[in-house]
Amino acid sequence: MEKVLFKVAKQWIAGDTMEDALKSARNANMNGMSAILNKLGEHMTSESQVSQTVSDYLTLVSNLCKSKITGDLSIKPTQIGLAISVKECLENLDKIIEKALQYQSFVWIDMESSEYTDSTFQIYLDLFGKYERLGVVIQANLKRTQNDLEMLLKNGAKIRLVKGAYHESAKNAYKTRHEVDENYKKLMKTIFEKGNEFAIATHDSKLIDRATELSKKFERKFEFQFLKGIRDELKPILVKEGFSVSEYIPYGTNWLPYSIRRLRERKRNILLLGSSFIHSHRV
Repeated sequence: MEKVLFKVAKQWIAGDTMEDALKSARNANMNGMSAILNKLGEHMTSESQVSQTVSDYLTLVSNLCKSKITGDLSIKPTQIGLAISVKECLENLDKIIEKALQYQSFVWIDMESSEYTDSTFQIYLDLFGKYERLGVVIQANLKRTQNDLEMLLKNGAKIRLVKGAYHESAKNAYKTRHEVDENYKKLMKTIFEKGNEFAIATHDSKLIDRATELSKKFERKFEFQFLKGIRDELKPILVKEGFSVSEYIPYGTNWLPYSIRRLRERKRNILLLGSSFIHSHRV
């Protein structure tokens, strides 16, 4: 099963190494897109693991600049200390952002399962007062997100809207695709009405079409974000139409939990992945 998953994962993961990620980022730039790089790994409770991950991100920022790649970072709080303490994560993230700003890179704070939502927002708001080029992710599958969105917008937050990939209880999350999609539309409308400088992260054509409609009504600075290897046929169309597009590029050896989550997130991801794979291999 792991071997089968690895064959699938190679479509949306750059590879094991930082150089693999930089290569994918260069390709994204050549195709008119920015890159968002994420080193795979989460729920780290070892100080040495956390320290190494922080060091890797600092090196990644430097290498993006040296390679003249237009690229940003996306970081999971539990890979840089949140599973240990809020203080640990805050201090480590502060180091990474400080370095990223020297090279004009933007930093996204990924959102994880709902047990970390409050602490992630706390960390984001603490740092956003200090660093302007900082964004946070919200998840449409969570029932609390409308209230979170209103709070974040009042603070001028920069937001990436996703559907959500973590397994949550029915108490905390919407369970059907219809419910999640409807909430996504509602949240997206609110962001277009009240926000600025945000990201619409979805592979769903209907939601993308809705975003393009809203963009005609509300003049906002925003971008579409896609996973590497998914909807490759659509990305150049959006670029040609003048939209900003970024490709989310994960790399590293901890690919298994990430890939399982991507497949579990929505059954449609499997179909989209297969479609993208076939499209990329047409002669």
